[in-house]
Amino acid sequence: MATPAKQAAIADLTEKFRESGAAVLTEYRGLTVSQLSELRTSLRANGSYAVVKNTLTELAAKEAGVTAFDGQLVGPTAIAFITGDPVEAAKTLRDFAKANPLLVIKSGLLDGKPLSAEEITKLADLESREVLLAKAAGAMKAKLSQAVYMFAAPLSQTVRLVDALRAKAEQNGGADPVAADAPAQAEAADVAEGGDES
Repeated sequence: MATPAKQAAIADLTEKFRESGAAVLTEYRGLTVSQLSELRTSLRANGSYAVVKNTLTELAAKEAGVTAFDGQLVGPTAIAFITGDPVEAAKTLRDFAKANPLLVIKSGLLDGKPLSAEEITKLADLESREVLLAKAAGAMKAKLSQAVYMFAAPLSQTVRLVDALRAKAEQNGGADPVAADAPAQAEAADVAEGGDES
């Protein structure tokens, strides 16, 4: 039976698995304490980085219903528990691994689905949530501008027509152009009616 300290560690890891939207399993063999500290600091905005004991992590993962790391918990293991933007966290891990090749990204978990190391790299290549939102907002703004233009076009045509009628009225000595055309319209109506009678 596990000691109270081990039970507390398992409970803590189980909670981290449950609270995290994503997790990345790494091997840190050969990294110094200062390098691990640097990685923890760089991940702080989007989650936490914890050196873990394989047996306890295996138990915690099982308790949390996580199967993505089955059979991979060997060697010096650390897990990035991601509670923020998974794309930004993946970028941070990828960039750190490029600068420190001793960090090995083994696999991951995103919204309950397992990820391979290659899929984590692809995730890191995506644009951040903020950039995607900005692009979506820009696209929506462009569409709204087009809609406003389309609705404004008939309105501006109507204004030009009214201005043209007003100018015509001023040329006719201030008479209402519609009233001025009334006798001609009445005459046309009479002709039409006369044509029907014959």
